[in-house]
Amino acid sequence: MPSDIRTHAIVLRRTNYGESDRILNLLTPEGKMAVLARGVRKSKSRLAGGIELFSMADVVIHQGRSSLGTLTSAKMLKFYCGILADVSRLELAGTLLKRLDRASEQVPSPEHFTILQQILSALDQGLPNDLVSTWFTLNLLRANGEEINLLRDTAGAELDPGLIYRWDTIENALRPDPQGRVSAKEIKLARFLLSNPLAWATKIENLPTIFPPICEIAKTMEKY
Repeated sequence: MPSDIRTHAIVLRRTNYGESDRILNLLTPEGKMAVLARGVRKSKSRLAGGIELFSMADVVIHQGRSSLGTLTSAKMLKFYCGILADVSRLELAGTLLKRLDRASEQVPSPEHFTILQQILSALDQGLPNDLVSTWFTLNLLRANGEEINLLRDTAGAELDPGLIYRWDTIENALRPDPQGRVSAKEIKLARFLLSNPLAWATKIENLPTIFPPICEIAKTMEKY
């Protein structure tokens, strides 16, 4: 039976449809939803102000027999306007939205909405782009069941805090290597990023020193 769903939503993608409509990919706490926003491109549309990119809205979606719902109400709750103040932040935000759109299509997860909220908030506040991107990659993989291995090395042995490692891109694991760049400090940082909110990372002592190797590992694992 047709029903109305009220929830919070963040726009992942907008596609013009017909003369004045748009089809929206929305990410909600319940998962990704595709909806039709009728007349939203008209100047007097009541929906337009609630479905801007880089914003969170309170929405009502009418779900009929079709898989495509109809957006009947949208009220903006938060606009991450700081993202628009810097070109590099804007480009990164757009890239991460596209990656999350693909990832949520392949492996739906209730954590996707929280991840998206945190990266938009971090970019809005001006956190370093590399930190945001790295946290995003590590946690998106975890949410999709592909968490980075931070327990055992390529041979299956438990990671030794007294050893130095390098990342093996073929095995997707750490390999003991005296010339490597990953020590106990970097491993501890990666574990922290996987178990704590993104905003907390800025409180880590000596973050600029120990962060680069983890950033490089994350870049090799950008699957989505």
